[in-house]
Amino acid sequence: MTAVLEVRGLETAYGSSQVLFGLDFDIAAGEVATLLGRNGMGKTTTVRSILGLVRAKGGEVRFLGERIERLEPDRIARMGLAVVPEGRQIFPNLSVEENLRAFAANRAASAEPWTLEKVYALFPRLAERRSNMGNQLSGGEQQMLAIGRALMTNPRLLILDEATEGLAPLIREEIWRCLAALRSHGQTILVIDKYVQRLVRLADRHTIIERGRVAWQGASQALAADPALWKRYVGV
Repeated sequence: MTAVLEVRGLETAYGSSQVLFGLDFDIAAGEVATLLGRNGMGKTTTVRSILGLVRAKGGEVRFLGERIERLEPDRIARMGLAVVPEGRQIFPNLSVEENLRAFAANRAASAEPWTLEKVYALFPRLAERRSNMGNQLSGGEQQMLAIGRALMTNPRLLILDEATEGLAPLIREEIWRCLAALRSHGQTILVIDKYVQRLVRLADRHTIIERGRVAWQGASQALAADPALWKRYVGV
């Protein structure tokens, strides 16, 4: 399969404090991949390095075959990389529909791009609250809006950082349902989350990070067969 994202020897530091030490992983077209690990192990820094929000000090990041580790974040976004950030970061003073319309673009040049109607079909709650301001939504509704907003860019790669963090169980299930639907439509996805039991059913491949280094990589079948492994690196 064609690689959408290739990370090779990625090293990132904040000042004199190095966080990533030579990460390597790939994501193929149509694949769902994960980054796993306890808090503070470097997952979000990896995402920020991919997005150009923090400058890598070494290694390469290729998106659709083009090196991007030295590009500005807006250029990387226009290439078709979208993120649902930790904390959602929706616009509180815009309505649901205004939040969605503000990000409308067809960056993947899709013949059947995401539209308001398609996002509302995926998340009926957003259709019901289309006139509500962002700050009038529950945490779960804000997460749905953040995902819908990213989809409105029609990304080639969708990254979700702590996709279900702090959500009620029923809302988490709705997010998992959404991600499964996106997978069935061929969306390439990178997920950061702690619910390994659900991720092994959703994702194709996994990369576990421990103190800024790759501790393990493999397919869902291998990870599901070795619960001691993910309890060692991901469990509290």
